[in-house]
Amino acid sequence: MGSVSSIHQPVRLGFYLCNGFTMLAMASAIEVLRMANRLSNETLYEWFTLSEDGNPVSASDSLSINVDENIQTQREFDIVIVCGGVDIERNYPTKLVSWLAQQDRKHKTLGAICTGSYVLAKAGLMQDKACSIHWENLAGFQEAFPSVRVSNKLFSLCEKRMTSAGGTAPMDMMLTKVAQEHGNKLSAAISEMFMCERVRNSEDVQKVPLRNLIGTAQPKLLETVSLMEANLEEPFCIDELAALVELSRRQLERLFQRHIQCSPSRYYLHLRLSRARQLLNQTNLSIIEISIACGFVSTPHFSKCYRDYFGIPPREERLGLKKEQHLLSTSLEEPIVVTNDEQIAS
Repeated sequence: MGSVSSIHQPVRLGFYLCNGFTMLAMASAIEVLRMANRLSNETLYEWFTLSEDGNPVSASDSLSINVDENIQTQREFDIVIVCGGVDIERNYPTKLVSWLAQQDRKHKTLGAICTGSYVLAKAGLMQDKACSIHWENLAGFQEAFPSVRVSNKLFSLCEKRMTSAGGTAPMDMMLTKVAQEHGNKLSAAISEMFMCERVRNSEDVQKVPLRNLIGTAQPKLLETVSLMEANLEEPFCIDELAALVELSRRQLERLFQRHIQCSPSRYYLHLRLSRARQLLNQTNLSIIEISIACGFVSTPHFSKCYRDYFGIPPREERLGLKKEQHLLSTSLEEPIVVTNDEQIAS
C-alpha cells in the first residue's frame, strides 16, 4: 500500500475479496492506484483489503491472500469495492450484504469488479442503476435482477456506483477515475507505464460470444452469424445467407428478430462497423482501405454509416486516438505535479 505523505487528503478504498475472486481483476484496479501515487509523488490513494473475518482468502488461481481488515473494522472508507470471481452466488457471506447496505447509508461510493456486481444487486443497491458484470454472468444477472440497468459495457460509472467486468477492465475504470479526479495527464502516464496502448472508455463493450447470449439451441442462427463474421470484406446479401443455411429470407429475419432483436442486415452492419473501428484504432490503414476491408462500396457511404452508428465520423475517431497517443508519448517528459488548480479543473 502507498504510504508517502501527501498534502492532499487521500481517497481511501476498501477492497472486499470474495472467495474465488479473480486475481487479475483485483490487481488491475489496485495497480493503477499504486502508480498514481508513485508518479504524482503524493499519496493520492490508500487501499486496504478486507474479508468477512480477517482471515486469508483464496483467489480463483488458488493463491491465498492475507487481508488487512475484517468487515467489523472501524476504519472509514470513501469507496468500497467488491472483488468477485467464480461461483459468486455461493461465495459471499450474508454479513457482507448488510455491511454494504450500512456503507450505502453512510453515502459511501460502492463498486464491484468482475462478478462483484452480483453482490451489490443482491443487497438491493443497484436498483435502476447502470451496471457492468463479466459477460459469462450477463444473461443470468439480467434474469435475476430485471430492475438493474446491466449492460455488456466494460465498466459503468454513475453517482455513488462504479462497476466493471473482469480481466483488465478494472484498469480502464480506475484510469478513467484518476483522469476525472487528477487530470488526463496523470492517467495517460499511468497507462504508458503499464504499456497500455489505449485507455478504453465507458462506451467500450465486452465482446460477448453469441452462443453465450442465445445458447446453443439455435444452430441456424449461429451458423448465419459465423458466415457473416467470415465474410466482412465481401458481404453476402441476406437472400444468399438464407439459402446457405437452408432457410427462407422471412424465416431468417424472424430468427434474428426473436433472438437478437434486430434484422440480419442490421446485425451484419454492426459486425462490419465494429471491425472498422478496430482497424481505425489498431492499424495505420487508410480510411479508404478500411472501408474496402469492411465491405463498403464507397468511402462516403462508409463514413455516413460509421457516423450514424457511432455518432462520430471515422476521421475524427482516428484523430481522437492520435491525440491520445500524443498525450501518452509526452506525459513522462516532465514531472507530474497534481495541483489544486488541476484538481478543480478536472
